[in-house]
Amino acid sequence: MLLRTALATFLASAIALPLAAQDADTVIAKVNDTEITLGHMAAMKLGLPPEMAQIPSAELWDLMLDQMIRQAAMAEQGEATMTPRDEAALTIDRRAYLAGAAIERLADFEPTDEEIQAAYEKAFPADAPVTEYDADHILLQTEEAAKAVIEELKGGADFAKLAEERSVDTASGLNGGDLGWFTRDRMVAEFGDAVAEMEKGSVSSEPVQSQFGWHVIKLNDSRVQEPPALADVREPLIQQIRRDKVEAEIEKITKAAKIERTEGIDPTLLDRDILGQDSN
Repeated sequence: MLLRTALATFLASAIALPLAAQDADTVIAKVNDTEITLGHMAAMKLGLPPEMAQIPSAELWDLMLDQMIRQAAMAEQGEATMTPRDEAALTIDRRAYLAGAAIERLADFEPTDEEIQAAYEKAFPADAPVTEYDADHILLQTEEAAKAVIEELKGGADFAKLAEERSVDTASGLNGGDLGWFTRDRMVAEFGDAVAEMEKGSVSSEPVQSQFGWHVIKLNDSRVQEPPALADVREPLIQQIRRDKVEAEIEKITKAAKIERTEGIDPTLLDRDILGQDSN
């Protein structure tokens, strides 16, 4: 009985050993002298689109391995006829991947509640309230046409009707010139500045020129913009914190690097066939 138990234990261990020994360096296929490893397959799977996760494991394995075998075979052909462009492109691709991987690791952190609160207060400062405006406009191509509209409005003409008939901004014109609620910075500077100086219910006494033409503006209302609740903007703030920290780290690493620029290189050299493509 004791011998039987020992034998069973030995057999179980012997079966498990090959599985335990399989790691990222395990070779699962060879194409001539090119090895395809378990690590290559794992990296490929991590880069697959989410919908491919629905494919059964065995089927996905076969699809991936077949792709890797084809890729290895064609890569050998490409390597045998490497051009200067190929060499340069491979260097750039490797550099881009490594840089992206480093950035991904830098961004892999959770901001503290204090950092999120500070970002919220910076984005929505209590001592600098933002005003929103509700305005309509009629956009004309010439100053003369805009002045004519202003005179008609002074004579009692309906703003919405004139917007529908005359405005070259057909999108708002169909709605009587309605632009909805907006903040000053969302409009071109000339328009935003003019609106900020107007009184509620007033119409611009002079046409306002911008890159789009000549505006006749009617300010319906204004209000102080209520900041969103922290919970509603928490995720965008977290992403912003990550972006800011990554950017700061990139700047720090770049400044610490020894950089030597070769002076006197003619930029127009890039317009020439530096990589010998024309001879291919």
